[in-house]
Amino acid sequence: MKIAIGQYVPGTSALHKADPRTKFILTFAYMVAVMIADNFVAYLAAALYAAAAYLCARIQIGKILRSLRPLLIMMIITAVLNLFFYHGSTVWLEIWKITIYKESVLFAVKMVLRIILLVLGSSVLTYTTTSVMLTDGLESLMSPLKKIHFPVHEIAMMMSIALRFIPTFMDETDRIMKAQMARGSDFDSKNLINKIKSYIPILIPLFISAWRKAEELATAMNARCYRGGAGRTKFKLLKFTYIDLILAIITVILFVAVVFANKFV
Repeated sequence: MKIAIGQYVPGTSALHKADPRTKFILTFAYMVAVMIADNFVAYLAAALYAAAAYLCARIQIGKILRSLRPLLIMMIITAVLNLFFYHGSTVWLEIWKITIYKESVLFAVKMVLRIILLVLGSSVLTYTTTSVMLTDGLESLMSPLKKIHFPVHEIAMMMSIALRFIPTFMDETDRIMKAQMARGSDFDSKNLINKIKSYIPILIPLFISAWRKAEELATAMNARCYRGGAGRTKFKLLKFTYIDLILAIITVILFVAVVFANKFV
């Protein structure tokens, strides 16, 4: 089981070279644009933006599709809930006491598209940014909070570590599930109660594994004399370049296109 969030793909593209602060800000702007998108033209603009980002970063299409597979159940549930609970004025299908409206179908499709675009957009950030640069970028963006004695470096470090541990725990979950299946566990049972029970034996080994990995990480950080952000210097200083300016301009164009599509299309 693979998931995009937290994975880093080495490369030399413009997105890899861009300042992490720029990527954080533009990722947030992209997600806002997707959230305010209100029609399919606006979603198309966001999709083209995401596609251009993946082409620029030279990310394989297979990796992109595999990253969406764990979200398939969530997308199906979202679509079904919107189909049955979102009411409109134009009846599209009526079966027994169940009425599905044309507006509910369109809204369900929009919600699924929104989930896909949000995941794809946020994944570009971790695909093209190392954990060190993620930490440095977050710390730099939150640096004004140091004036009120907020532990900026520690929070940035925790967030980047948590992000990087997501694919690790997904792989660990997959490994434990395969081991349990070899012992006769049935994770594909159609009975909901039995399916829930089959997942219980996964929790304890996963918790123990997480605890062990956290201890190993703490030991490694202590061995490298890590003492937080106080007095810490950086091997590579962050600086904005023309690449960041170009990316910002493209993102502004996306935002304008989404707003224009919402208002005039």
